[in-house]
Amino acid sequence: MPCQVRDETYVKVKGKWTYLYRAIDKKGKTLDFMLSERRDEAAATAFFVKAIGKNGWPDKVVTDKSGSNTAGLFNMNCLLVLCGWCWLITLRRTKYLNNIIEQDHRFIKKLTRPMQTFKSLKSASATLAGIEVAHMIRKGQFDQSEQSGFAQFAALAG
Repeated sequence: MPCQVRDETYVKVKGKWTYLYRAIDKKGKTLDFMLSERRDEAAATAFFVKAIGKNGWPDKVVTDKSGSNTAGLFNMNCLLVLCGWCWLITLRRTKYLNNIIEQDHRFIKKLTRPMQTFKSLKSASATLAGIEVAHMIRKGQFDQSEQSGFAQFAALAG
């Protein structure tokens, strides 16, 4: 995979801010997402493991200047070295290259802001997963051959 843009946004659960980690490719296709109570090295590494496990190893990753993202990517590069790979994932920490995912966050914020807060992390995860899948269908990421958006959503949810 050539490039991955990775960032997090905030969502309230039980009155506390939690972090919705999201990864998209340079064309805006949603690759993966994960809700976490913390924004630290362990959470960033777990998200990288999840995203890379589903989508393969990227050539480079664009992030904001978060230290947890840098530490998580360093852990992934250490794993590559331990496995004997001859190349590493390049990290680009540039404010303006991250705009594509910041714009993609608007859709999530638009739907979650009226909810104000979720009651539990489990319900927040389930609701955000449904919102992300609906957004992916709207962006045309799934094969839309002779199926409505609802039919695709029902097939994915079931």
